[in-house]
Amino acid sequence: MKKDDAQYKSYLKVLREELVPAMGCTEPISIAYAAAKAMELLGKLPEQCRIEVSGNIIKNVKSVVVPNTNGLKGIEASVAAGIIAGDASKKLEVLSNITKEMKPKIREYLLSHPIAVVPADNDMIFYIDIILQNGDQWSEVIIEGYHTNITQMKLNGKVLFQAERTENPDNNFSNQGLLNIKDIVKFANIADIEDFREPIGRQIAYNSTISEEGLKHNWGANVGKTILKTYGTNIAMRAKAAAAAGSDARMGGCEKPVIIVSGSGNQGITAVLPVIEYAKELNVSEDKLYRAVALSDLVTIYQKTGIGRLSAFCGAVCAGCGSGAGIAYLHGGGYKEIAHTIVNALAIVSGIVCDGAKPSCAAKIAASVDAGILGYEMYKNGQQFRSGDGIVTKGVDNTISNVGRMAREGMKSTDKEILKIMTGH
Repeated sequence: MKKDDAQYKSYLKVLREELVPAMGCTEPISIAYAAAKAMELLGKLPEQCRIEVSGNIIKNVKSVVVPNTNGLKGIEASVAAGIIAGDASKKLEVLSNITKEMKPKIREYLLSHPIAVVPADNDMIFYIDIILQNGDQWSEVIIEGYHTNITQMKLNGKVLFQAERTENPDNNFSNQGLLNIKDIVKFANIADIEDFREPIGRQIAYNSTISEEGLKHNWGANVGKTILKTYGTNIAMRAKAAAAAGSDARMGGCEKPVIIVSGSGNQGITAVLPVIEYAKELNVSEDKLYRAVALSDLVTIYQKTGIGRLSAFCGAVCAGCGSGAGIAYLHGGGYKEIAHTIVNALAIVSGIVCDGAKPSCAAKIAASVDAGILGYEMYKNGQQFRSGDGIVTKGVDNTISNVGRMAREGMKSTDKEILKIMTGH
């Protein structure tokens, strides 16, 4: 890989596309974005609403607080917030400009207008179809594949926008099939940090701020604060607590934005905060920190590429492995050290399931970061999980592929059962 070749430019593009700001858990925010866009088309307050969503959307919206709503939860609250106070031009920060005066109006609308929620009758993992109606006037917006991917807009039955259909809407992103661990390490070593200073710098700043908020105040289950209180403040505990605290605040409805990775704020938090803590401990240069964070992000994205945006597989696992790789890099590790760290970490925590966005995500993050750290410490001590140990196979990329296959194909039925349990069926 060289700085002027297509692969280098592709890796940069992946970082720029993936590291975007969002305020609040991204699935309810995606619903609010769809609602705000449909409201923009309709141009008047809808008398009634209908929203059709895939199972994974239901799962990830059910238990998490929608920011700037005075603690409201759920799909209906996300719709109401988008209609009453959303700014569609801000996309995943659609609810960021809500004033104190607007918040009660969201609840009032929610209580006084019917919002019908219907499970989508298709096989799509990520699907939102919202219809707003006032008299004989109606608007419709469909989002597929990922959080801001509007594929259709209609007004009174007339198609205003129709995206070209693709088998996998994630293909709208740069060719992430070019990602592999050896080249990710090469990229981290040779990159000009000015090429990604802005997105990485913003990720460090935003996600550090929400982590500090989680450690200072009471949010969610206070997992981050509990870790420090119970287990002390050595570097491993600080790394886990920093990431968990960011999720504590975010899952609790904190109104501070985060930079997401692979469509997830929790993954963006997990990929960066442990690396920052280790960088402070090791007193490394800013240059080294930025390279380690870029490596962690790309390792996370690479794993998620084979899994998909949403699944029954907990995305924090990918980001915990990413942060472990970043920590190995900060210690001077190269491809060999990083590859073993990732394989060891995946062998430990690749069985964690996603049962929706909620306070316990912070604890799963702590466990995933712990696996990343342990994966590196195992390698330092001459220990490793070997090919044939369960889903571990020879070669880090092959092991990542196995995990992706398990999550994408093997856990489809798990995903359905989790949703049935969560909805009482």
